[in-house]
Amino acid sequence: MNRRTLVMGVVNVTPDSFSDGGLWLDAEDAIAHGRELIDQGADLLDIGGESTRPGAVRPPAEEELRRVLPVIRGLVGRVPISVDTMRAETAVQAIGAGAQIINDVSGGLADPRMLDVIAEAGVDYVCQHWRGHGAVMNDLASYTDVVPEVVAELTQRLQACAEAGIDSAKVIVDPGLGFAKTAEQDWALLAHLDAFTSMGHRVLVGASRKRFLGHLLAGREPQGRDAATAAVSVICAQQGVWAVRTHEVRGQRDAIAVVERILRS
Repeated sequence: MNRRTLVMGVVNVTPDSFSDGGLWLDAEDAIAHGRELIDQGADLLDIGGESTRPGAVRPPAEEELRRVLPVIRGLVGRVPISVDTMRAETAVQAIGAGAQIINDVSGGLADPRMLDVIAEAGVDYVCQHWRGHGAVMNDLASYTDVVPEVVAELTQRLQACAEAGIDSAKVIVDPGLGFAKTAEQDWALLAHLDAFTSMGHRVLVGASRKRFLGHLLAGREPQGRDAATAAVSVICAQQGVWAVRTHEVRGQRDAIAVVERILRS
């Protein structure tokens, strides 16, 4: 392994995220939480002002900006800042505030301006597999063979990125666990991470506290899924994934450190 798998700490500035909605809605609380995640070992932070959980209702664009911009400004400079948004205008203003990565769970499908914005700005871009917004995503989890179909659909989005003029080295792929996927489909994607690490791009995996882990753990609440998340982080580190996106940082760093040490032996 050429480099350690990075840990991307999540800062949700939302009232309705599935794991921690409402905890960090105040900007000062969110900034303090981000600093705590950095102190625990986060290599980068992902700040979001819109919940993308199944069934989520989208906030107005103005509200998303009101949530994220002061948090970006309060945290920029300590670690690279990613902003989780599907809106091109939010991306423009986030980049202006200091964000270095745009994490677009729609892979450019939700806003036709997004790819042009990324190409012009030259920032890193997370292109995730996506089939629809939270209100409908559960109805779209229909596949004949989930792994090759997700790879094929992601490949189409990578082509769109290239056609927009985005530098290939700036693109990070994400298989989109839980986005238009059943629990069984999530497990299949994790069992075949090599299908994504072989696509020629860095890979981000966001498994933290998600439903498929809750199903495995007999319905345990999200905050009780961190140990299971760490097991996924171990698998990701073994497979050479670039980064894991996670709500809890210290345990993930510890788990990845064990893998790193073994791989050096």
